[in-house]
Amino acid sequence: MFLAKDATGALAAIALAMAFGSATPAFAGPNSWRDVLFGDSHNKDDRRSPAPPVARYATDDGARFVLDRSGGVTLMKFEDSQEVFALSPSQAPRGDVIYRNDLGEPVLRATRLGGLTLFYRARSGGTPAALDGAASSLRLQYLPPALLLQRLAQASVRSSRAAQHLIEFDAPDVIPGAQAVYADAATVAAEAMVRMSRGAGGRAVLSRIKRVVLTNGRKGSASIKGGEVRITINAQDGLAGRPSSDSIILAAAKR
Repeated sequence: MFLAKDATGALAAIALAMAFGSATPAFAGPNSWRDVLFGDSHNKDDRRSPAPPVARYATDDGARFVLDRSGGVTLMKFEDSQEVFALSPSQAPRGDVIYRNDLGEPVLRATRLGGLTLFYRARSGGTPAALDGAASSLRLQYLPPALLLQRLAQASVRSSRAAQHLIEFDAPDVIPGAQAVYADAATVAAEAMVRMSRGAGGRAVLSRIKRVVLTNGRKGSASIKGGEVRITINAQDGLAGRPSSDSIILAAAKR
């Protein structure tokens, strides 16, 4: 009885507004009188503001990462890691997009409405990620040749500390102008060494590694032979032209 009476009152208010107009602008909130009667659920369609091309996201379990979709290759970097992942998009049902790493594993799922779900590592079941603010682009900047030597030395120090013995880094055939790609590849290789040092199997492999060599090739890849890790780089592909730490660790596990 009370619902019917309320509905009658609402309809009467609508009739008065239609007859005499309104001297004040529409109030913030519902966009039409249909919203007044039925709520705004009918507006929850595809008309959502697009996500920024570069932004920071966070999950309920504390993961924070930057997603850069401003260029031809989608890039992603976790707040607590030095590695930048190059992701490849593939179409999924309902217009969604799945972003995969260089091993073909799903890392992110983006819905057509802009929602994101993180699947990486311990989150195989998926964890929603929400927009958390602005961020700087992850695109590579020009790196002078002298700074490449410094970055190789830094990667050597970090890897040697993880392995508890000296691991040398060498890039004997760097393509001029591509120093930034080689420097990033060295950073990623060092990240792989640190991750390997956290497990017994990885430490056993790491104990035999003496040298990391960055070389040119047609496709980014990693291989381990004896005490040498060989990182193959296609500098023309930028960050997508070198293997991820996951690929390096997988190569170590196969040896």
